[in-house]
This record gives sequence, structure tokens and C-alpha cells, in this order.
Amino acid sequence: MAAISTSIPGNIITVTQLNRETSQLLGEHFLSVWVEGELSNLAQPSSGHIYFTLKDANAQVRCAMFRTQQRRLAFKPENGKQVIVRAQVSLYQPRGDYQLIVEHIEEAGDGALRRAFDALKLKLSEQGLFDAAHKQTLPALPTAIGVITSPSGAAIRDILTVLQRRFAAIPVIIYPAAVQGDNAKHEIAGAIAIANRLKQCDLIILGRGGGSLEDLWAFNEELVARAIFDSDIPIISAVGHETDFTIADFVADLRAATPSAAAEHASPDQQQWLSRFEYLESKLQQQLQRKLNQKQQTLDWLSQRLQRQHPGQKLAGNVKRMDELEVRLKQAMHTKLRQMAGSVEAKTAQLWQHNPAATINSHKQRQEYLNGRLMAAIAHKLEQLNQRLLNTSQTLDAVSPLATLNRGYAMAINPITGAIIRSTEQISVGELVQTRLAQGRFTSQIKVIERN
Repeated sequence: MAAISTSIPGNIITVTQLNRETSQLLGEHFLSVWVEGELSNLAQPSSGHIYFTLKDANAQVRCAMFRTQQRRLAFKPENGKQVIVRAQVSLYQPRGDYQLIVEHIEEAGDGALRRAFDALKLKLSEQGLFDAAHKQTLPALPTAIGVITSPSGAAIRDILTVLQRRFAAIPVIIYPAAVQGDNAKHEIAGAIAIANRLKQCDLIILGRGGGSLEDLWAFNEELVARAIFDSDIPIISAVGHETDFTIADFVADLRAATPSAAAEHASPDQQQWLSRFEYLESKLQQQLQRKLNQKQQTLDWLSQRLQRQHPGQKLAGNVKRMDELEVRLKQAMHTKLRQMAGSVEAKTAQLWQHNPAATINSHKQRQEYLNGRLMAAIAHKLEQLNQRLLNTSQTLDAVSPLATLNRGYAMAINPITGAIIRSTEQISVGELVQTRLAQGRFTSQIKVIERN
């Protein structure tokens, strides 16, 4: 039998070194992991930290969540809850225990869906998609009702049964769409868009039967909510049972507890409408009969008046009266013409007695004399004014600054205000100055000022 070597290698490490290096390897390999499992052995000592075990059917792992990370918890951890955690993989070196340092915990399944539901509900509510001001009024008697649902589900049978019972004459148009699954939201939104584009109906029922929150999730998608909000056709939401609420219920123009209840809201009661029609028909017949009776009485009265006052006799009397008036009119016209002719002759004689021709001739000679005097006075005055203007011009030219400029002097002017610059106190370095010469002007910029 060969001898077993008992030589000891030179690279021996301590337990501390082993645990430290193992902890480093775990941290480098698992920077951050998401793990799903069931909470158990939950403990929260006075330090405020949380310690628990995360397990599934075949394994478990110890976990720790420090107090500083707990402020972001959206629920109360309890034993037995199914959760998803985000954590760093670590090793508790003093004991060599492998554990997870948890940074975040959220409920798995319905819990996560419920938070997503609440977040979207808050977002859409703040954007006004739930406001009553945007709700459309349902037609009292729809010309056609559109139904968006699965063509093979129980909801379509319930809706059609109620519509057939309440008002069978209203056409029903089915726009088939999946109501569960990943593609359901696209099919539902597409069906709403098709119904609005085709305009075959003036009311839409959108619904499906009951189910879990995950089953109904297509009706909690933002894509579906915005399609409902953008619809020009009023929409009744009928998703699940009476206790189920979806985002679609809040956006829709009306929420019905069940698909059957939606059909009740959408369709009028046929019997009530028939009773109303019968009542209106009876009132219409009464009104027509009363109107006919009134017209018959009026006709009888007019017939009696016509018999008492025959139109032929009245026409004959009117013809005679017209002849008499014609004779009187001709006599009055002749008399008036004679009177007017006499008046014209008298006025003509008076006009010749007051003929203004002589007076006009006298005034005309007076006007010619005055015009001659006026022209002479104007000429004399103009000569005086011209002489005065000549004297004033000579005096002005003697004192004019332009005469000074002609002798070689210049005049500085502020180009903004137009004021004459008489002192260096009125200017500053960098300003523009306009200089007026006898012939023209120029603008310059001040570089140096000498105050002496």
C-alpha cells in the first residue's frame, strides 16, 4: 500500500480570508438581481431593520432590508405574501451565511398590477380623461348599436339576448376583438377606431365577462383608455362583474355593472315606446278631429256670408260708383287747370314789372370801378413789401452765422438733440459731434478733450 502524502501547501488561507473573497466574488458576479418568492420568518427588531426568509417550493435564502430602504415600501410585508425583491447577493462573513441585501420589495402578481392600475388612474385623472365635461350623452333611440367584445364569449350572448328582448328593431353591429391576452389592447383600440371611421352605429358597448385582475387587464391599458376618450361615438363600458372596476369604466361615457346592464342602458324599452306611440297617436287623432271641426265651422260661416252678399251684385255697385268718380275727377281736373293758367299769367306780369336787368347793369359798372382801385392798391402794397423784404434780407445776411462760416469758421452741433455745442462740458469722449461748415457738414467721434 502506497503512503499518503501529508505535505502541507504554502498557500493556506484563513476562514476570514475565504469568506471575504467569497463575498467579493458574489458581489462582483451578482451586482443586482430580481428574485421572486414567498415571505417567511419575518422579523423587525428595535434597530428598525427587517430580516426574513425568501422561499419557494424547493429552496430558501435569508434576506435583510435596512431601515433606510424601507421608506420606499408601498405595502406592509407579511408572512405568506408572494413578493419580488431587488437585492445584492452577499455573504455574512462572521458566520459564513449567504444572504440577500434587499433594496426594494413589491408584491408579485395582482399587487404589482394594482399599483400599475392606480398609477395610470391618477395620471389619466390629472389629464382630465375622467372629467364629466367630456362625457357624451347616449342617444335615446339609437339607429344602430355597435358591440366590441369577443364573438365567442358569454358577454356577447347576454348583450344580444337583452337587446332582442328590449328593442329587436335596433340593428346590432359586432366588431370582434380579443378581450384577454397581450394583443387584446391593440384589437380593442383598433375596433373602436374602425367603428368611428365607418360610422355605422351611434352607440358602442365595450365589454366582456368577469375574471381576475390579470384577465381584465386589457381594459386597464392606456392605449384603450385614450381610444375610448377620442371616440366620437358614445361608449358604454361593461367589463366584468358589478364589483370589477377598470380604467375603461372611468373614461367611458357610461359605466354599466355587467354586459347585460349595458344592453339595458343602450336600448329603450320597446313596450314603453309602443305605449308612448299609442298615446301620441290618440292625441294626434283628437287634435286632427278638433282641427277639422273648427275648419268645417269656418267653412259653413263663410258659405252663409257668400250667399248673403253675392259677388255679382257687389261688382255691379262698384262699377257704377267707379263711373261716377271718373266724371267728378275729369270736372275737377278742368277746373284746376283753368285756375292754374290764370295764376301763371298774373305771376308773369308781376315778374316783368320787377325785371332786375337795369339794377344788374348799374352794379356791374360799380364792380369794374372798385376792381380798378383794388388792383392799384395791391400793386402799391406789394412794392412797399418788396422794399421792406430787401432791407430785412440785407440786415439778416450781415448778422447770419452763415456769413461767419463763409469766413472760415465752423459750428459744432449735437447730432441727437440738434443743440449747438459751446463748451467742452457738453461733450464726452466717444460721443459723435456734427460739424457745420459754410458748404456742407460732417460727423466725427471725440477722442480727446482739452478743458483749458
